[in-house]
Amino acid sequence: MTNESTINHDPRYLHAKAWAEEYELIDRQLSPLGLTAMHELQLVGGETVLDVGCGTGQTLLQLAERVGHEGQVLGVDIARRLLEVAARRAGQLCHVRLIESDAQTLDLPPHSVDAIFSRFGVMSFNDPVAAFSNFRRVLKPNGRLAFSCWQALQENELDRFPLVAAGFRSATDESPFSFADPKHIQTVLAAAGFEAVAVRPHRELVTSGDVEAMTRVLLKVGALGKIVRENPTIQSTVEPKLRKALADFSDQADVKLAASIWIVTARG
Repeated sequence: MTNESTINHDPRYLHAKAWAEEYELIDRQLSPLGLTAMHELQLVGGETVLDVGCGTGQTLLQLAERVGHEGQVLGVDIARRLLEVAARRAGQLCHVRLIESDAQTLDLPPHSVDAIFSRFGVMSFNDPVAAFSNFRRVLKPNGRLAFSCWQALQENELDRFPLVAAGFRSATDESPFSFADPKHIQTVLAAAGFEAVAVRPHRELVTSGDVEAMTRVLLKVGALGKIVRENPTIQSTVEPKLRKALADFSDQADVKLAASIWIVTARG
């Protein structure tokens, strides 16, 4: 039997709670990285698109705008708390449907979607080949896939800088970087039956705003955020170190860190 105390210390619960609390600032940071991948789909009105790991719903709104009211957007996420936020944001859009499920075992009819998109929602599958095989199953013939995923930690100032500032040498969770090797991505998608797989690098400066905004976000999500939210007693020590490091940036009103990602595209 699982009690409330156990749930409240579950890493997935803590992650969803942190994300839901700061989703507006996180959206500002991640939006340009998702839009770069979304553009690759070249969506048109009337299409059906699946958003894997839709989170709090910003990408749902962006996809819905592209397919129009005659199209449909299906958003899947395993975190109910995030879907509750997404439901509020997309509540007036009748062509957006939310699904609480592990995307790896998502039960949709075969050949039912024109395109699949994900903004950092595909790196944590227990069996990535099985997950992508399922995605290919639901794609229409020659359907399109596009997603963004992180390059290696050492390539990502966005994650590396906060860790170093706080006095840590490495991340405690490597799953966000499970697709850091482009050859691995190629192998997984090919094994799942995808064709025309392309992996290209993209690097961009991103921000959540000023020093205070960036401090709030980086203490809750990302490599440092995971350490702090699972060890809250260290926040009082870590926070001033991070804030001071961010304050050293020349533009304290718009602190930007470099994010290095892969933009992955394929055909079903």
